[in-house]
Amino acid sequence: YVELRAPVGNGLDFKLGTFAEPLGYEVYQAGNNPNYTRSYGYEIEPTQLTGLIAAYQFSPALSANAGIADTWNAGINSRAFAPQPKAESYKTYLGSLTLTAPDSMGFLSGSTLSGGIVNGYNATVFGGGAVETSFYAGATVKTPLKSLSVGVAVDYACIGPTPGVAATGGAPAIPANAGSSYQNAEAVYLLFQATDKLSFNTRADYLNQSASLVVTGITNPQQAFALTETIQYDLWKNVMSRLEFRWDHDCTGGNAYGGNTIGAPALQNAFLLAANIIYKF
Repeated sequence: YVELRAPVGNGLDFKLGTFAEPLGYEVYQAGNNPNYTRSYGYEIEPTQLTGLIAAYQFSPALSANAGIADTWNAGINSRAFAPQPKAESYKTYLGSLTLTAPDSMGFLSGSTLSGGIVNGYNATVFGGGAVETSFYAGATVKTPLKSLSVGVAVDYACIGPTPGVAATGGAPAIPANAGSSYQNAEAVYLLFQATDKLSFNTRADYLNQSASLVVTGITNPQQAFALTETIQYDLWKNVMSRLEFRWDHDCTGGNAYGGNTIGAPALQNAFLLAANIIYKF
């Protein structure tokens, strides 16, 4: 993308092109997240858009973003019009606000509270596309214990009305204009900086979604829970090492994970142990 800055007030910053993460607690670059794997909330958020976004810092305590893009779904130059059913003028709109606690708030200084919305056409959902609106609210709160911060993220997506979709992969057929489907995800983060180089990052997250969005063995189950623990150690400047353990659980009592055949999972629980070294430029 191209970055531009207009000398308006405190400075109006623009990104024109394709850009990532218009809202959400986590970002694409794994090294900038508290954990290596990403939450269920990240999975249901828009991750990449093509368009124009503007950012303005009203004061040290308040900033805002607003923009317009081609579609809700990822894809450089993705389209909501032909072969999709919307008109060329049908665009995706987004906006968000962030509040930052000032120094006068004591130990809460530097804490942030954010909220945002993205509404547009998702050409990938249901295999035939539908209008999708995503809502996000999140906060990172400092505590009286200087080394401990607490994060909270809530995502909700409303999708539909739906196009007609034939039964596939364990998912039932969906008649045209069958009403809206939904996805919601909540996550809590505990971020503990033990020393200058050593930190422990814990995340617990939960997903609940409409049965119409579940394709057995391909997508997440209708209800799922995950617990992730990450130990991070900064080996030297710009280099971090991580050891991460993650447990995913199918809360419906079904088997959403594992197995030897795509589309035929065999386990109710999934366990992941990952190690990585990241160099940050």
